Amino acid sequence: MVKNVWEPVGLGLALLLLALETTVTGSASHSCYGTPGLPGMPGMPGKDGRDGLKGIKGEPGIPAIPGTRGPKGEKGEPGSPGLAGKTGPMGPAGTRGELGEQGQPGGPGLAGNYKQKHQSAFSVARKTGQYPEKNAPVVFNHAITNPTQDYNTTSGKFTCRVPGLYYFIFHTSQTANLCVNMYKNRQKVASFCDHMSNSKQVSSGGLLLRMDAGHQLWLAVNDYNGMVGVAGSDSVFSGFLLFPD
Repeated sequence: MVKNVWEPVGLGLALLLLALETTVTGSASHSCYGTPGLPGMPGMPGKDGRDGLKGIKGEPGIPAIPGTRGPKGEKGEPGSPGLAGKTGPMGPAGTRGELGEQGQPGGPGLAGNYKQKHQSAFSVARKTGQYPEKNAPVVFNHAITNPTQDYNTTSGKFTCRVPGLYYFIFHTSQTANLCVNMYKNRQKVASFCDHMSNSKQVSSGGLLLRMDAGHQLWLAVNDYNGMVGVAGSDSVFSGFLLFPD
């Protein structure tokens, strides 16, 4: 009997405690907080992010105000000399200077010959048994008469010094067929050919030509070059001025 009375009371107390615990727990979840803790240590820096997209061009800035000109600096060291410039145009002639003092008389000059100014003559011989070279000036290497050296015994050419009318003539000995050509300034003006009919023969030719100063004249042979100049068989070339200009 006593046991049956306390069973309902114990059950009621248990329900009351459960209700109180629920109330306290629900209120604590809404209104009770603990004391804030200390700040944590800073973390490690993160990696650089990717480059962003290129931005659009900004508006032009405000023009700067020119500054004031500073004081003139000190004079620098002179530089190295430059290259020489081109020669400038000739300036106008200056005024004529004063007449100088008369100099001392000079010594007597060499004796002249006015007639020699209008003289030109030569006679030369070829002294060799060899045939002359083809298509080249025939060299007459021995001067018989050549007072003004107008004929060159090395090159085989006559060079006109006094302009005028000249006569040129040659006499040659030959042991084979021979064709002699006369050239004036690289232009052939005459040709003389002789074919052999004996063991030795003589050929000759001459021409009257007008020459200017500096003109040249010479003899040449072609494939027929049987000219010789030995004892008893001479080959001679001559020329002289007839009428000067």
